[in-house]
Amino acid sequence: MEPTTLYRGGHVYSTADPSATALLVRGQTIAWLGPDAEAPAADRVVDLAGALVTPAFVDAHVHCTETGLALGGLDLAGTGSAADVLDAVARFAAGLPRDAVVLGHGWEESGWPRPHPPTAEELDRAAGGRMVYLSQASIHSAACSTALLAAAPQAAAAPGYDASGWVRRGAHDIVRAVALGAVTPAQRTAAQRAALRRAAAMGIAAVHECGGPGTSDEADFTGLLALSAAEPLPEVYGYWGELMAAGKARELGAVGAGGDLYADGALGARTAHLTAPYVDGDGGSGHGYLTADQVRDHLLDCAAHGVQGGFHAIGDAAIGTVLAGFAAAAGQLGVERIRAARHRVEHAEIVDKRLIAGFVEYGVVASMQPAFDRLWGGEDQMYARRLGVARSLQSNPWGAMHGVGVALAFGSDSPVTPLDPWGAVRAAVWHHNPGHRMSVRAAFAAHTRGGWRAVHRDAEGVLVPGGDATFAVWSVPAMPEFAEQDEPLPACRRTVLHGETIFEES
Repeated sequence: MEPTTLYRGGHVYSTADPSATALLVRGQTIAWLGPDAEAPAADRVVDLAGALVTPAFVDAHVHCTETGLALGGLDLAGTGSAADVLDAVARFAAGLPRDAVVLGHGWEESGWPRPHPPTAEELDRAAGGRMVYLSQASIHSAACSTALLAAAPQAAAAPGYDASGWVRRGAHDIVRAVALGAVTPAQRTAAQRAALRRAAAMGIAAVHECGGPGTSDEADFTGLLALSAAEPLPEVYGYWGELMAAGKARELGAVGAGGDLYADGALGARTAHLTAPYVDGDGGSGHGYLTADQVRDHLLDCAAHGVQGGFHAIGDAAIGTVLAGFAAAAGQLGVERIRAARHRVEHAEIVDKRLIAGFVEYGVVASMQPAFDRLWGGEDQMYARRLGVARSLQSNPWGAMHGVGVALAFGSDSPVTPLDPWGAVRAAVWHHNPGHRMSVRAAFAAHTRGGWRAVHRDAEGVLVPGGDATFAVWSVPAMPEFAEQDEPLPACRRTVLHGETIFEES
């Protein structure tokens, strides 16, 4: 007989018994839940001390190695000018060996007095000649030193290259690979472990890792999957984003051939593909990286190998291209087969009613990040500067999408935004546009059960007798209401995955 653990004296968030105050775990399963007074005997008893127990969170879009590197690296979020960035680089570089690469992340220039990062030459001086790679908040562009540009000479012939050191598109992919190539295997594993431990401490029991060419290499991807399987850490469901590589994705251990399969870029880098121009650029509308025919063929390849597909698509032009590809694939496979696969679109930031109807028709999962609106939405933040206020307020319409039945899976895109699931729920409740807001319970479901359903684990994400014992224990006695935008967030006391504690507050 498997040992049992009784968690009692709390408040269990369960549709099976809304008044439950205790649950019994046997092995990986919830064997019973109900009132304390009726609790069965157990080998071990944990006093919940009035705490709330809920299904654990799932983060549906992360980059674990970069998250871990950012946790221990140079954090540039909140810098208010190029001078601030240079000061931070100088302080950070002073403590590094002479041959180290300075890795930083998080600057966002749209609100600066002069919206441009430091030049390559300025970074050389601040870092003492070291190679410097500073990713913009979107991770679709970076400021680089001349030392790094010199180490990646092929970048000069790639789209998006700028001798100033601010690189985008293909040039960014090249310099990024060189910078991250300086990370040793031991450092990479340590970064991945740090990221997963942070996730567990936030009540996250599973993450969807988005890798692929231009994002991470195969060793990084397979190493992360192996680490998660070997240690008491959150589960990792991997997506490999390489065009026409569904078979390869399966060989690498991925659950899908998607994630960071780029149909366009990002709004922060002005590379997201829009139907109308950016208002603060040179009149351009961004860049589309795929055709509808390529999308169709990739989905057919996924069907042939029996794997889920997906695409990174932020702008409405890119999403339109992806949905045209879905229509073409459905013409060959049938709509029901497309729907059954639950293919995904990552981010889906600029969508209208017509595009939302396509998500509904083809059963597409929208993997979205509520923190994007909190950080960059509204009338006076980055989206408004890039798009104008009207388009900014219509961005990230998860409330409208949820209202017509689009399957949502919430995440962070960490390190683009931090691992912060309750913060994401609160952000979804308080979208800058009241018409796009969600209830707490709907947003919570998108960040828990929605993430499980996105990987075809339909029975997960609920606390019921006979169900999986994956849950988190919180510092509050009841589900928060988030009646105020700044209402404090619950703190995680314990995270349990399949009956095993993977985090416990010390």
